[in-house]
Amino acid sequence: MIKLFRNLKPYRWLVAAVLIFVFFQTLSELYLPTLMADIVDKGVVNGDTPYIWRIGGLMLLVALGGMACSIAASYFSSRAATGFGKLLRGKVFKHVSNFSLEEFDTIGTASLITRTTNDITQVQQVLIMILRMMVMAPMMCLGGIIMAVSKDATLSLVLVVILPVLAGAIFLIARKGLPLFKAIQKKIDKLNLVMRESLTGIRVIRSFNRTDYESKRFDGANLDLTDTSIKVNKVMAFMMPIMMLVMNLSSVAIIWYGGLRIDAGDMQVGDLMAFLQYAMQIMFSLVMVSMMFVMIPRASASAIRINEVLDMVPVIKDSTVSSQATESKGLVEFQNVSFSYPGAEQPAVQDISFTARPGQVTAIIGGTGSGKSTMISLIPRFYDVQEGSVRVDGVDVRELTQEELRNKIGFVPQMAVLFSGTISENIRYGKEDASDEEVRRAAEIAQASDFIGKMEQGFESPIAQGGTNVSGGQKQRLSIARALVRPAEVYIFDDSFSALDFKTDAKLRAALKQETKESTVIIVAQRVSTVLDADQIIVMNDSQIAGIGTHQELMETCDVYKEIVYSQLSEEEIA
Repeated sequence: MIKLFRNLKPYRWLVAAVLIFVFFQTLSELYLPTLMADIVDKGVVNGDTPYIWRIGGLMLLVALGGMACSIAASYFSSRAATGFGKLLRGKVFKHVSNFSLEEFDTIGTASLITRTTNDITQVQQVLIMILRMMVMAPMMCLGGIIMAVSKDATLSLVLVVILPVLAGAIFLIARKGLPLFKAIQKKIDKLNLVMRESLTGIRVIRSFNRTDYESKRFDGANLDLTDTSIKVNKVMAFMMPIMMLVMNLSSVAIIWYGGLRIDAGDMQVGDLMAFLQYAMQIMFSLVMVSMMFVMIPRASASAIRINEVLDMVPVIKDSTVSSQATESKGLVEFQNVSFSYPGAEQPAVQDISFTARPGQVTAIIGGTGSGKSTMISLIPRFYDVQEGSVRVDGVDVRELTQEELRNKIGFVPQMAVLFSGTISENIRYGKEDASDEEVRRAAEIAQASDFIGKMEQGFESPIAQGGTNVSGGQKQRLSIARALVRPAEVYIFDDSFSALDFKTDAKLRAALKQETKESTVIIVAQRVSTVLDADQIIVMNDSQIAGIGTHQELMETCDVYKEIVYSQLSEEEIA
């Protein structure tokens, strides 16, 4: 957690102000019992009413000063902690933005969301308490001990017995609670994961009548979190009764022994009253520390999880050496490429070699799980190859910066993703400064103009979160328009026509041919009709290339391709 507190540097003046105000607040609280002792011993005992009024007025001023310092300390500590939380959230988000898909796979999206929200909130809350209580408690404890000894050193021996007992109880309870707080954060992750899957997959859940199953799954995760929370609260519930028991026993011991001291003439009544208050302040400071022990273990577990994210070094890094393109723009080459997902037993793609040239359409077809999508994910460096190389314009993609590489590519993912906003804003996601004409043209090529024109607000029609107010085919066409609005050297379509009817598919590919005739076009498809006219078809089977060529060439030489064709087309269509 201390490592995270380095992010407090921009707020160091606020922290300094908190320390100063807390110091003066503590001084005021330590001074009040002494003033009260003077009122009793000098004013009440001697019947000196003016002295009582004078010292009483001074007590009131000291109390008001302490209150003002307390308010100021609370204000500045809140500002410092909320600023720290804002800065840390921004830092985590920026760092996560640089992650490759491998890091996302390792931690998990649900866990990253929990770490960026719940975990940072836990650390932020405990920081406020540290700035107020953790700073005040040692001052109060040390100052209380000094003032108590100054009143009666002999009576202070009672504290020598009490304080170790209190500290030991706090230590044992905190030791039991820490592992449970760590477990709670993991169970929040699990609950977040289940809830996220249930909400995003609600259509599938309802279509299969699995609502009850998902409810049971959520109840299971919720109950698991609840049981652990109850368990940790049971442990922490011992804290306050133990504190109160020790404090009350301490009061009895001090009053009993102090009474004996007064009876022997070694101590005054006012001093005993002041000593009792100092003892309470000392023990109250330990109670404050115990309250911190309720919060710190959980915040510590959260801090570890945040640091795991911040310490994670992205596998994919930009090259520090600038590289110049040596080939024609848009040339994509795979040279003996192999890649395996972390923990996988077999490579996702193995020994892949081919060239996709500008002005040509290269289609990739194959069975499910044959490595098609993995192969094209290597071009924009969503993952890095483990063997061989992927080259764009004659340069290994690892020698280009990610920004430079991705500026060359127009990418349409397998799962069409839209963002909340208007249709024009979603299309402009591909090119921020695109003119209205460019947006309209991209929509026309993507065959999206018809359905956009039928919408009440046209291009300014709102898109709901996740694009839930448009169909699957409309989503795909808007995703394609988003890629086409920016001129690119390489266009990649990862099974982006699967939700389109045959007529729209054909019209879109015809329009694409005209628009991208100077670019390299790579299409991943399941449908044979989508790849028939491609200049080059790559057939994937069991993570390897089973054949490369045109439709006619592959019908003569590649059994895997013939099997795919015969499974989809009739004899008349093949002829």
